Amino acid sequence: MSRLQKLGLNIAKYRKKKNISQEKLAEIVDLSREYITRVERGQKNISLKKLFAICDALEVDFCKLTDFK
Repeated sequence: MSRLQKLGLNIAKYRKKKNISQEKLAEIVDLSREYITRVERGQKNISLKKLFAICDALEVDFCKLTDFK
């Protein structure tokens, strides 16, 4: 599994923990739902700026999202 896929799985995990839909997360971070879907599937390379916005929206530390163990 690639690091992008692991990142996507972590984003999905924390998004679901917060009970936030992909659509709502996309709205909060000013992206499309399709973009969020592709990020969560590891199909899209996301910028750090947008990744930080996702961290803020999910109230999760950057290190947790990028923990690939």
